[in-house]
Amino acid sequence: MSPVTEAPNATASLSEITHDEIFAGHLGGKLSVELAAPLETQRDLSIAYTPGVAQVSRAIATDEALSKRYTWTDRLVVVVSDGTAVLGLGDIGARASLPVMEGKAALFKKFAGLNSIPIVLDTKDSDEIVETIIRLRPSFGAVNLEDISAPRCFEIEKRLIEALDCPVMHDDQHGTAIVVLAALNGAAKVQGRDINGLKVVVSGAGAAGVACTNILLAAGVQDVTVLDSKGVVNRERTDLNEVKADLAQRTNPRGLTGSAAEALAGADVFLGLSAGLIAEELIASMAPEAIVFAMSNPDPEIHPEVAGKYAAIVATGRSDFPNQINNVLAFPGVFKGALDAGARRITEGMKIAAANAILGVVADELGPEKIVPSPLDPRVAPAVAEAVAAAARAEGVA
Repeated sequence: MSPVTEAPNATASLSEITHDEIFAGHLGGKLSVELAAPLETQRDLSIAYTPGVAQVSRAIATDEALSKRYTWTDRLVVVVSDGTAVLGLGDIGARASLPVMEGKAALFKKFAGLNSIPIVLDTKDSDEIVETIIRLRPSFGAVNLEDISAPRCFEIEKRLIEALDCPVMHDDQHGTAIVVLAALNGAAKVQGRDINGLKVVVSGAGAAGVACTNILLAAGVQDVTVLDSKGVVNRERTDLNEVKADLAQRTNPRGLTGSAAEALAGADVFLGLSAGLIAEELIASMAPEAIVFAMSNPDPEIHPEVAGKYAAIVATGRSDFPNQINNVLAFPGVFKGALDAGARRITEGMKIAAANAILGVVADELGPEKIVPSPLDPRVAPAVAEAVAAAARAEGVA
């Protein structure tokens, strides 16, 4: 299949989109329910509803497994949030988070053909969130957790994975990590380097920072240093929560201490996953041919044009600069592949397979301004789904 091409002006900066245009695009919400079977005649009504539907319900009551075939649950993803960590907006509440969740559901349909329903919960209590989702289990086939604040998100995801017999993934963690790994592999290939030898600095020890660190370590990167708001996460610090203390044991092999200045001096890669700004002189202190992923949205940790004065490859989370690292490259295909395979969970191997598939789409097209495909590239989701399904079968979770 040939590379995707976009119409002129298809990519616009936010400054070129009007206030009225944005709100018009959300008027009445972004989702609707469409019929999968005709409902035009009395016969149609008798099949879809009473009395015909009673036969299907009796059959499922006898054999619950039939619900996968005769309802939409087998292909339905629920997008669940409590609105506590939405984009770069923070804790804005359940109702204000709903437009984001609707958008996520729309992307599932557009890129993977999966039905999806947004559910926002008016509680921050982890027990209540977990119990609610467990009780809703007969209604869906997979759970996409979204925009739940750290460290609560780690506990909620872990408990749901243990409690449910279906795929569960917190996309802020793992979707980001998958695309970051694909992008870093792409950047390394452009430069003829091996990611194993790169010195990587991860700025941010929240949901995305932890997951990106974990997947980079799993992929073979040996030198990862993590920064939080107080500096380098290291074994000497006594102010670390359980998650950060675990990171300190598995990262920072050179035993660095101090701030971003100490971490970035001579580093090969900067991975920005926090709202904090990075000074120009710190990027200038990085190693030659540096790679900068400034992914905070909507305002990157350092402006791409400034980073480009010193770095050989720059990527952001924005659509109006080259090399957009966007979760939509991962999550539609990941969930489709997991559901296609009947996977009970999403494993680390499935995530790495997804990252490799994303990069594989543009393997012959790589360049400094194209280290990952466009989020609109129609080749991505099918390739990811196929790779994820194969990995699920190989790992025995299908």
